[in-house]
Amino acid sequence: MHDMAASGAGFAGVTYSAFSGWADRPTDFAPMPEGELTCDIAVVGGGYAGMAAALRLAEHGADVVLLESGFCGWGGSSRNAGYLSNALAGDPQLLNTLYARRLPGLVRYADEAARFTERLIGRLAIDCDYEPTGNVIAAVSPGQLRRTERNAAILRRAGADVEFVEGRGFGLPHTFLGGVFERAGGLLNPGKFALGLRAALLASDVRTYERTTVRAVEPHASGAVVHVTGGRVHAERVVLATNAYSRDLAIAPRRMVTPVWTSLVETEPIAPERLAATGWTRRTGIITPHTILENYRPTPHGTIMFGTRRLRTTRGPLGAREPDDAVVADLLRGFHERFPSLGDVAARRAWGGWIAMTSSLLPVAGEAAKNVFYAIGCNGHGLAQSPYLGTLLADRLAGDRTHEDLAAVWRPRPRFAPSVLSTPTLHAAWTLDRISDRVAHRVHRRRTLSSPNR
Repeated sequence: MHDMAASGAGFAGVTYSAFSGWADRPTDFAPMPEGELTCDIAVVGGGYAGMAAALRLAEHGADVVLLESGFCGWGGSSRNAGYLSNALAGDPQLLNTLYARRLPGLVRYADEAARFTERLIGRLAIDCDYEPTGNVIAAVSPGQLRRTERNAAILRRAGADVEFVEGRGFGLPHTFLGGVFERAGGLLNPGKFALGLRAALLASDVRTYERTTVRAVEPHASGAVVHVTGGRVHAERVVLATNAYSRDLAIAPRRMVTPVWTSLVETEPIAPERLAATGWTRRTGIITPHTILENYRPTPHGTIMFGTRRLRTTRGPLGAREPDDAVVADLLRGFHERFPSLGDVAARRAWGGWIAMTSSLLPVAGEAAKNVFYAIGCNGHGLAQSPYLGTLLADRLAGDRTHEDLAAVWRPRPRFAPSVLSTPTLHAAWTLDRISDRVAHRVHRRRTLSSPNR
C-alpha cells in the first residue's frame, strides 16, 4: 500500500500511519483564497458528500466554491474499509421497531445510494479497483445466525435486495456460519475513489480551495458569509458537508454528530491456497453483527484487511492521529480468532479515521439556519451514502424538492437527541461483544466434545 514512510512502528512491528494505507497524498494542492469571493453556493468540506454536491451543482450551472481545510478526500473518505454497501447502519429489528413506517423509504434510499455510487464510478471513469461482489453480514455464533435470519426477513419485507445464506454453501470462511447477503455494491479502494472524485472536481468549473479552514458561517436574509483563512466568501447559500468535523462550526446543529475514530489493519500477503483453505472462496466483504461490528475483506494485493471492533471518541480536537496499540492488538486477536489457520499471519500496516455517527444512526439532511444546509450520510456507510446524499441535496438546491429518497432522510427542524456514544458506553459495548464471543466459544467447544462423530 502507500504513504507509510513518515509513520512509526507500533504494536508487534506494525507500521502505523497518520494518513491512509490506500493511497498517496496529492502534491498538487488547490490554491488558498485571498480577499473577498462571491458565488452562488459555497460548499464546506471536501469529502465524498461535499465533492459530489459541488460537482452536481456545477452541472446545474451554479457558480460553486468548495472549501476544504486539508485536501479533498483527506478525511474518512480515503481511510475507510472500502465497502460499497446498500445497507443501513443499526440493527434491522431495532430500526423496524423505531421506524416501522419509514423503513421502506430508508431501505430504498440505502439501496439506491449504492447503485448511484456504482454508476458514478463508471460515469467518471474512476480507477478504484471496484469489484461488484456484494457484502455479507455474517454470524459467528448460532445466536447471531438466528438474528441475521430474522433480519433478512425484515429487510426483504421492507424491499431490500438481500437474501439469507448458509456459510459453507456460500463460500464464507469456516468460522462464519451464514448471514444476510447484500447483493448490491461490493469492494473498492476508497483512497483511489476519493482522489478520483478530487481529480474530477479540479477539472470542473468548481472553484476549489484546499488548506483553507472555515472559521465561521454567518447567515443573513439574502445569503451567508463564510469566514475563511485569508478572507471571506459571500454566497447565496451554503452547504455544510463537514461530517465528523461538524461540531467545529457553531452554525452546525447542536448534537448532530458524534465523531468516532475507527481503525484498520492490513496483513502481510497470504498465499491464495491458504486463503482458500479457510473456506473463503468468494471475494465478498464480511461484516459481523456484533454491537460494534468487525469487518474482514480481501484486497487486490493478496492481503486481508480488517477493522472497527473497538471505537474511540473524544471531546477534544479531531486532529491527525495514529491507531492505538491496544486497538491494534485487539483487532489482531479478533482476526486470529476468526481465521485460526492463519495464526502465523502477521499484521503489517494500520491506520484510521474519524467518522460521523448520528444519534439515530440514520443519514440526515436539512436546513441548519436560513440559507445554510447540511448533509450527513455516514454512520459507517458513507462510501455509498455520502456521494448520493450530497447529490440529492444539490438537486434540491437547484430546484428539485420532490425526490422521495431525500424526503426519507430530511429533517424539518435541526434538532437532535443526545448521543449515547460516550467513551463508557463504547467500552461497555466492546465488553459485551467479548463476553458474547466467549460464551459462543464455550458452547461450540461443548458441542464439539459431545459430538458422536468426534
